[in-house]
Amino acid sequence: MTRRLLVGAFSLFALAACGGGDSSSDNGTTSIDSAAPSSEPMPTAEIPQRIVSLSPTHTEMLFALDAAEQVVAVDSLSNYPPEAAAVLTDLSAFEPNVEAIAEYEPDLVIIADDSMGIKAQLEAIDIPVWIGLPPASLDDVYAQIDELAAAIGRTEEAKAVVGLMRSAVETILVQAPMLDEPLTYYHELDDTYYSVTSNTFVGSLYESFGLRNIADASEGTSDYPQLSAEFIVSQNPDLVFLADTKCCGVTPEAVAARPGWEGLSAVLNGNVIAMDDDLASRWGPRIVDYLYAIGEAIAGAVG
Repeated sequence: MTRRLLVGAFSLFALAACGGGDSSSDNGTTSIDSAAPSSEPMPTAEIPQRIVSLSPTHTEMLFALDAAEQVVAVDSLSNYPPEAAAVLTDLSAFEPNVEAIAEYEPDLVIIADDSMGIKAQLEAIDIPVWIGLPPASLDDVYAQIDELAAAIGRTEEAKAVVGLMRSAVETILVQAPMLDEPLTYYHELDDTYYSVTSNTFVGSLYESFGLRNIADASEGTSDYPQLSAEFIVSQNPDLVFLADTKCCGVTPEAVAARPGWEGLSAVLNGNVIAMDDDLASRWGPRIVDYLYAIGEAIAGAVG
């Protein structure tokens, strides 16, 4: 049995595949703890063998942890890795349906949000739920992978995954160009100019390179502010990161064609970067790819 690629683009560590650990065949027990800080630990249970994932992020984690054989269904947005297609369903991560989930007879359901109250509904029919909330930092990501691994009996695999991620991240940051002055950037969530501040997880990734976020100077208290075109132009960012290439079809060429944007430093210098929407919105092992793309963009900007 082989383990799925952890990282696609970052070839330096040759993260191709490695043998699965013996822990995958153990039939012992494990304590399944929710990642939600305010949640109570779930009762000790047998290692789950019929997992339903309603989170694309955690689907990626599960497959990176070599747990494909334990997964019976994933939500409609879980499009990676390619092997997940074998268990892809029309289950919704945003509007989960208890009856539809229960049809798969899961012994564990994984979610990244409980705003719809699905946890209580599933537990009412004796289906355990594990919640992996969005992180604030890379350390949170590493911890969440460890916690998920403990819940599904894949602790040895988690050590390998997290170890590779830590090494890759360290190398990416060490090799990033040193900046005499911070470069400014604009992260675009959609074509109506929603963005993120440095208080968000993705904002913290940019901050780790010493970049300065123009959205931090916006009015309001939201960490996902909607900026105006006039504000963005006035800030004249050095870099524009497009996290809306899939959802909205935005391209660097389309940005350059926006009225008043043709004079932006990022446009003039070819530093409007098409990013992968999925990588920008998920926090699984492929976050290394996103960091690598940021580093490449900075290297291109400073020549």
